[in-house]
Amino acid sequence: MAREIIRIPASKRMAGKQVTEKKKIRVAAYCRVSSEQDQQLNSFENQVAYYTEYIEKNPDYTMAGIYADEGISGTNTRKRSEFNRMIEDCKAGFIDMIITKSISRFARNTQDCLHYSRMLKDMGIGILFEKEHVDTTAASGELLFTILASLAQDESRAISENVVWGKQSLFSQGKWSMCTSRFYGYDKDEEGNLIKNPEQAKVVKWMYSAFITGMNPDIIARTLNEKGIPGALGKPAWKVSTVKQTLRNEKHMGDVYLQKWYTPDFLSHKIAKNEGQLPMYHIKNDHEAIIDKEIWEAVQIELDRREAFMKEHKLTTLGQFTDKRPFSHKVICGCCGHTYSRRTLTRSWGKVITWECGQRYREKGKRHCVESDVLYERELFDGFVAAWNKILSRRKTNMRKWERMLNSENALERVRAKQFIAITDGMEPLTKMDISLVSKVFEHCIYHSSGDTEYHFLDGTVIIIRTKSVRNKAYFLKSIFPE
Repeated sequence: MAREIIRIPASKRMAGKQVTEKKKIRVAAYCRVSSEQDQQLNSFENQVAYYTEYIEKNPDYTMAGIYADEGISGTNTRKRSEFNRMIEDCKAGFIDMIITKSISRFARNTQDCLHYSRMLKDMGIGILFEKEHVDTTAASGELLFTILASLAQDESRAISENVVWGKQSLFSQGKWSMCTSRFYGYDKDEEGNLIKNPEQAKVVKWMYSAFITGMNPDIIARTLNEKGIPGALGKPAWKVSTVKQTLRNEKHMGDVYLQKWYTPDFLSHKIAKNEGQLPMYHIKNDHEAIIDKEIWEAVQIELDRREAFMKEHKLTTLGQFTDKRPFSHKVICGCCGHTYSRRTLTRSWGKVITWECGQRYREKGKRHCVESDVLYERELFDGFVAAWNKILSRRKTNMRKWERMLNSENALERVRAKQFIAITDGMEPLTKMDISLVSKVFEHCIYHSSGDTEYHFLDGTVIIIRTKSVRNKAYFLKSIFPE
């Protein structure tokens, strides 16, 4: 018998059961605009209105929600709150289909496009892109979608490059703008130009002066907070990082550097310091200065010097209490190069303060820097007094050196020369320790196991003093401080 194929037409009844009425598709719309310009905001409102009407008019659809991100870039989905809320609702089973204007509205990042489309497809949720006529649930949908998503990402890259080019064009003409609400020291006039804030300018001047005369950023921040000086946001909440940023900001000397930072990856939007990857623009005398250019340049060199010193000696700070203990982190071991730490020893006749190499007992009970010797604070102080008095006694010779420094191309050398000339003018030899003088003139000292200490001063002078003494009870009981 010949093989026969019989077609059975569709019927509303199957196996004796009534076919249920087709369930409506729960459709959500996603809208996004990436600009705050009026024209685009109107477009944003139009998108919401359009999809509301579109879904309600289709008898097979039921509204599952309008998800709209306003004024947010499409190159990355992490910061789009409405987009992420829509994805969570999809996972919760509230949405059957998503409709959006175009792939670029959904995401300009190919990786994000494919990730979310495949994830939603696995959940049985399709995405309909109107402009491209792509349905991700269709057989050829993913291939076409992948191609178009790549084109959308490339379009975003081109837009990003155009924006960068536009900014560089403005920079080359000396045109720039900034928000001053978080910028300390300046306000804006009606034309958008920077003008000094008188009260804040006084604080900025004090910060630069305090730093160049030896105060650490830690102490500057602490002092400002203790005095209740309000910061840029109106509260006394100064941090060390804020102080350093203030000291580094070229705008305080009236100049502007443009394009100090750039965005290497238009997808992640992460910024990086411009170290020659792109041109920079230096606008001199752009606005009224708070800080003299020589002082500003000297502060930059001194910041670099202190940072190099910390790196060389593996320090994370130069001390929070150097106004009271000016030798902290400045006494160097002549054997291993690590810094000395201050310790208090108790004896039957009283307490003695010593300084020991930080590597001397790195592990309890074990000596590591075996050649290092203990330095008593009394010896350290007496050595400083002797070294400084030698500088005073040789002032005529030192004056020739300082006068040469006044003509140096190095701004810090010029400032140091002025400081040393002023400090030593008419100064009598020290008879006791002067704590306040140390931070102004002292750089660091190196203590050798031989008992000699090299005292390095900020003008470049090095004085070697035999500090190791006859360490008897009478020596330590003799006070070096005034009553």
